[in-house]
Amino acid sequence: MTRTDADLLAAARQDPAAFREFYDRYAAWVHSWFSRQTGSDSAALDLTAETFAQAWNSSRRFRDMADGSGAPWLFGIARNLLRQYHKHNRIESAARERMGMPTAWAECEDYEAVDERMVASSLAPLLRMAVRALPAEQQRALELRVVQQLDYEEVAGALGCTQNAARLRVSRALRALGLKLRGAQA
Repeated sequence: MTRTDADLLAAARQDPAAFREFYDRYAAWVHSWFSRQTGSDSAALDLTAETFAQAWNSSRRFRDMADGSGAPWLFGIARNLLRQYHKHNRIESAARERMGMPTAWAECEDYEAVDERMVASSLAPLLRMAVRALPAEQQRALELRVVQQLDYEEVAGALGCTQNAARLRVSRALRALGLKLRGAQA
C-alpha cells in the first residue's frame, strides 16, 4: 500500500528513508517548476535543494490540510523561496546599476540559454503578430497553456470545452506559429 505524503512526513521524524520517498515524489516537479520560473538550471537546483532542506527542517510542523497530500505545503515553501530569489536579484541588480557596475555575467552553463533568448527576442515582434493572427479560441488556449502554464484539464475548464478540444486548440496554435516563424527565418 502506498503511503500518503502525510504518513511519510510523520515517519520522517524517525525514518530518513520516508523523507527520501517524499523527496523522490516531488523533486523532479519542483526542479522543473523552478527552471521555468527562473530560466536558470543552476538556480533551479539550488532552490530545489533549499526547498527540501526547509521541508526536512519543518516536517514536524506539517499539518495535513489536503487529504494526505504534502504538495500544497511543499509548493508554499517553494513559492516563498522563489519570492526571496526574485527580491534578492532585483536588489542586487539595482545596487549594481547605482554603482555603475555591469550586471553579473551568466554562468558558463547558461551561455546557450542567453543565445536562445537573444534569438527569441529578435523574433518577438514577429511572434506577437503571428499570435494576433490566430483565431481567438487558439490565442486563449495558447495563453492558458503556455503563458500561464495550466494543465490541459484547467485549460479545458477555463475554455468550457473538453481536454481533447483544448489540446487540439493549443496544438493548432503552436503548429501555425511554427510555420509562420520558420517561414520568416528562411
